[in-house]
Amino acid sequence: MNRRTFTKLTAASLGYSPAAPAGKGKIKLGTQNNSSNEYLRILAALGVNNICSELPSAKFDEAWSVEGLTKLRERVESFGITLEAVPLPLSSSYIAKAENPHIMLGQSPERDREIDNICHMIENAARAGIPILKYNMTILGVVRGERTPGRGGSSYSTFNYATTPQDPPLTEAGPVSADMMWERITYFLRRVIPVAEQNKVKMACHPHDPGMPADRGFRGVHRVLGSVDGLKRFIEINPSPYHGLNFCQGTVSEMLEDPNREILDVIRYFGTRQKIFNVHFRNIHGHFLNFQETFPDCGDVDMVAAIKVYKEVGYDGCLMPDHVPIIEGDTKGWQAFAFAYGYIRGLIQAVNA
Repeated sequence: MNRRTFTKLTAASLGYSPAAPAGKGKIKLGTQNNSSNEYLRILAALGVNNICSELPSAKFDEAWSVEGLTKLRERVESFGITLEAVPLPLSSSYIAKAENPHIMLGQSPERDREIDNICHMIENAARAGIPILKYNMTILGVVRGERTPGRGGSSYSTFNYATTPQDPPLTEAGPVSADMMWERITYFLRRVIPVAEQNKVKMACHPHDPGMPADRGFRGVHRVLGSVDGLKRFIEINPSPYHGLNFCQGTVSEMLEDPNREILDVIRYFGTRQKIFNVHFRNIHGHFLNFQETFPDCGDVDMVAAIKVYKEVGYDGCLMPDHVPIIEGDTKGWQAFAFAYGYIRGLIQAVNA
């Protein structure tokens, strides 16, 4: 069976035919984090033609100059790969390790200086031809517990609210209410989104991973971007088309009591409003407050149904694997990512047929 025959048969199983009308564009396979020359060669061979790079620098230095960003883009392009996005130094790290901690600590005038630097990074990214910047607005970082056994002897990243110790009971940020979180997020957005809009750079924010109980949070911190309602409020803070989401399907699934039933309507909600700028296309087993991060093909969410909805709403950005399981001997995670690339690429070819 050749590739064309395979694509036709798979497209039929997805509910599409090769003659079906296309959306506004075609979904793309992408990835993030590693942008070394060694890995770019592998990505090019695997057909991963769109990436989000590694963080250029944790500081506003030469790497964030127009020249530095242009060199990064040109180096990526030399492998036949498009640099879709670059992460800002607002990572998913715990607050004590954050690159610009005062923004989420709400401490002025330090946060104003940090926001000024972010605005300069946005301006320079635009001049260097980089269309998307992704970022996080977190204090807790990514919260997980002990890993648990997965398919074939692999291990899965796991979270169970009931058994994950909240020790110490408070972070360095102290008690942070929902109102305090919204003030800090809104303060940031009111400064940076007008700059992003003026420079035509999309700002893609990652949800809080994972969501926590709304009435008590975790370690004294409330996670307002850890629920669908919170994400709806977030996108309404500024109506700009340059304000949206790094839509982590896995993280959003973690917010839901029945992810397989609920996730499709969530994709539709944000997708029809054109607020999905990038997608982390990963799967989970479980539900709100108790889940494992699985291989994309064996979690609870029907990924075939999910990709059909991205196509339905006209999404034409990247689908990226994320948080892949650990396979024994796969020290860099490249084997697990390669499997995810192949799986996602097959779905994309079928849905784009």
